[in-house]
Amino acid sequence: MGVGRFVYTPILPLMHTQAGLSAATGANLATANYVGYLIGALAGTFLPRLMRSPAVLRSCLVVLAVSLAAMPLTHATGAWLLLRLCAGVVSAVIFVIAVSSLLSHLRDHPAHLPGWAFGGVGAGIALSGSLVLALRTIADWQAAWWASAGLSALLALPAWFLRPEPAPASVPATSRPATSRPVTSRPAAERRASGPRTHRWFTALFASYTLEGVGYIIAGTFLVAAIEQSSPGWIGGGAWVLVGLAAIPSSALWAGLGRRWSRPSLLLAALGVQAVGIALPALIGGVAAALISAVLFGATFIGVSTLALATGAHLRFPRAVALLTAGYSVGQILGPLVATPLLRHGYHQALLLAAVVVLASAVAAALLRIGFPHHMPALGHPVVRAEPAPDRQSTGLGTAEARTD
Repeated sequence: MGVGRFVYTPILPLMHTQAGLSAATGANLATANYVGYLIGALAGTFLPRLMRSPAVLRSCLVVLAVSLAAMPLTHATGAWLLLRLCAGVVSAVIFVIAVSSLLSHLRDHPAHLPGWAFGGVGAGIALSGSLVLALRTIADWQAAWWASAGLSALLALPAWFLRPEPAPASVPATSRPATSRPVTSRPAAERRASGPRTHRWFTALFASYTLEGVGYIIAGTFLVAAIEQSSPGWIGGGAWVLVGLAAIPSSALWAGLGRRWSRPSLLLAALGVQAVGIALPALIGGVAAALISAVLFGATFIGVSTLALATGAHLRFPRAVALLTAGYSVGQILGPLVATPLLRHGYHQALLLAAVVVLASAVAAALLRIGFPHHMPALGHPVVRAEPAPDRQSTGLGTAEARTD
């Protein structure tokens, strides 16, 4: 999925110079991919049975590789839009199935293990970025797409045997003591009561995560092209490889930091670091700034998702994770569209806009910290484990389960 969704970023400068792709069309292609990703994420939320099908997983792996291989076969913008839309849909479905498999099969394993699995996205970014970097001096943009399709097909071989999440087993009703409250009335009343208590914190979190979707995707789409404006050509591609390498351990590392510091504080810190990383190439330029930017961006963009979704699950707001995922996806769609008017004179202004938006996201995260309920009261039984299946499937985050004792 890291290859199919993110290889477009290092190939974009090649398409500008060799295929005559305009900056505005490049932004539209990115938007098509993000619209497709939203469609796929919604399918994972509302069609959970499909997300448990090995046939669906394998079909999506094939379609993803084919969509990459078909990009060089045409110069028609409409065809490119459809192919990137399709790649977005199947990328999201692959991600949802992989995540649901993690949650079910690694349930009793240490929490950092799923975090390392999420590093697969970073590994896909690093591998595809290295491939394009190696090809750019000896081949053209078409060969880069074909090579990325071959890499996607190669990675699909071990992924072919991934076991999706099994269907949930029906749990028979158990008897309760005669002195307890009726089973039918208490949970609904408690859920209604829990909503207003966390409403203001969830609103701040939703605003923060939606803004992050806007800012992160502008940088994720145009970072390589922006770096190549003021640095040697290989630096842009090399920086993208660094983004992927830094992303590999990031989810596990941020999850580990969560044992010592609160999630809202870590979310604020991660967003602040990310904003600095995005702004560096536009404000300073040069090789050192580009490489530092890549490390800071790669180390935070998956970590922010980890922290935000885990915080939403902790707040127990109704369908919190699904709402956050939808807001983030909409932000990704809006990002390239908002940045398009700034692309007439290059990409540096777009990066500055992305940094400002991420800073606004950090401000919302700072508001989240005010009076944040770090210890939520237990609901119903002394031990509660909240695992709403549709929400978990739409997140891609195993650590987002809310547990209270």
